[in-house]
Amino acid sequence: MDRAPEKILIVTGEESGDMRAAALVREILALRPGTRFIGIAGERCRKEGVETFTDITELAVIGFTEVLRNIIRIKRVFDQTLEHARRERPSLAILVDYPGFNLRLASELKKLGIKVIYYISPQVWAWKESRVALIKKTVDRMMVLFPFEKDLYARHGFTADLVGHPLVDEVKPSISRDAFLKQLGLDGTRPVIGLLPGSRRKEISRHVPVMLEAARLIRKERPGTQILLLKTKNIDRDVFLPDGSNSPGGPTISEDYYNALNACDAAIVCSGTATLETGLLGKPMVVIYKTSWLTWLIARIVIKIPHIALINIVAGKKIVEELLQANASAQNIAKKLLDTLEPSRNAAIRQDLAKASGLLGAPGASQRAARVVNAEL
Repeated sequence: MDRAPEKILIVTGEESGDMRAAALVREILALRPGTRFIGIAGERCRKEGVETFTDITELAVIGFTEVLRNIIRIKRVFDQTLEHARRERPSLAILVDYPGFNLRLASELKKLGIKVIYYISPQVWAWKESRVALIKKTVDRMMVLFPFEKDLYARHGFTADLVGHPLVDEVKPSISRDAFLKQLGLDGTRPVIGLLPGSRRKEISRHVPVMLEAARLIRKERPGTQILLLKTKNIDRDVFLPDGSNSPGGPTISEDYYNALNACDAAIVCSGTATLETGLLGKPMVVIYKTSWLTWLIARIVIKIPHIALINIVAGKKIVEELLQANASAQNIAKKLLDTLEPSRNAAIRQDLAKASGLLGAPGASQRAARVVNAEL
């Protein structure tokens, strides 16, 4: 008698996790055709065949105060997820990033006797290293992206699977810089500054105004500079430009993320995965972040690492400038960005970015992660 196909619960809480999860689902299906996936995910996972009972937009909040304001909705989704797990009895669960939700979920799934694989470790190296004890109790396999994460877990007596970073495969422009700029009606002989304000509404609303003002100051200093605003597909255009129109000389907007980023000479980047994407393409950058003051004050207390930009963390030193909260003024951003365009400084940054990118592992991260899942099945 043929065995029923495996059923996997997959849970992710935001856009970047949906990208990682979709690539993993695709590779698992290549190894085990017919596997059924159910869970919380977004458009990319649905295209790979994941049956979603909740969309990631229900969970896409960030920061301590933002989570508190949405706690009732998040609790409803949590209870709904557990109910689906009880009813569907999946062979295992793959929890992708989003630790505030997923670590609690892991504990409850273990009580139900469901094996838990965690993909993309919580940032225990930044704060709450004590969570490793909980992870050891509730997670059967932890798949990590960075070598320093594997080392950290080893110090706590837990063997993590180092699979490398999927971005190594994903960050690949499809056309040349000049061809892309021509498509947008931009001049390939003039400098291009990219603005990457984030992928969440709150991030975008906080970052776009100061980025646009910094861009204005840069153009004042260097006339002819072209500004390219990178827009994520899941957020409406009017969130990026609230006035609903491009003013003369304003930014050009593109959703073609990697081709647009590749066309830039330097960028102003919201802290997060985008710093790795920018680094993989060798683009000097200034990293900024603004959040609510309460979230910022709490973060100052609990976060224990010297840098917040992932590219700096991977490198183990400050490669690119970080401007946070009040320091992320238009004047400071413009000055630091212009510094990155100075030839000797520019060359040094690019060299350091290449070294840091090499620490993200070889191509094939999603395939390696799929093999870990396959072994557990």
